[in-house]
Amino acid sequence: MKKSHPIVEQSKAQLAALGEIESRTQFGGYTLSVEKVVFAFINEDALYLRACEAVTTYATQCPMEPLIYSKRGIPVTLSYYKVDKRLWQEPEQLMRLSSGALHAAREELQTRYVSLRLKDLPNLSLRMEMMLHKVGICSVKHLCETGAKKSWLKLRTINKHIGLKTLLALEGAISGHHEAALPREVREELCAWYQKTLR
Repeated sequence: MKKSHPIVEQSKAQLAALGEIESRTQFGGYTLSVEKVVFAFINEDALYLRACEAVTTYATQCPMEPLIYSKRGIPVTLSYYKVDKRLWQEPEQLMRLSSGALHAAREELQTRYVSLRLKDLPNLSLRMEMMLHKVGICSVKHLCETGAKKSWLKLRTINKHIGLKTLLALEGAISGHHEAALPREVREELCAWYQKTLR
């Protein structure tokens, strides 16, 4: 991963008050998250904030470009809005909108935690849900907090036959991806960790 991307570094510096901001490559850009909650996306050297009430209200007064992502050649509009030069020069306003985006993302995750069962997540079956229950992981929230690697290690204690596919499936379940659609960098990092664990 490029660690010196200028917009990533600028965003981390200017929005540091939100907490420890992590960046991760995804869909050819970068996601920005605090405690694994994604609130912004960087695409083609521009920062986009996740839609929320504060961002939407601001966008009605100062038009903001939506993020348009090309999926198999078809343009798809995502609920993220571009931070323009004027907004970069208004640090207090940018912080307010970013904080609103993070808060809205957290609320949405909490709703998902309550309403979803483990088997409802991508890649997970009823059988996998039952196995996770056996190792004490009984909710979506607990799975996300435990993480794919620790969850996989727990499962290995009751089933020595689970392999890389299960590890990738757990990561996809947590991040909302089909196992086959995990970002290449994530897949490579997990494969390397898996090989090291088996030694």
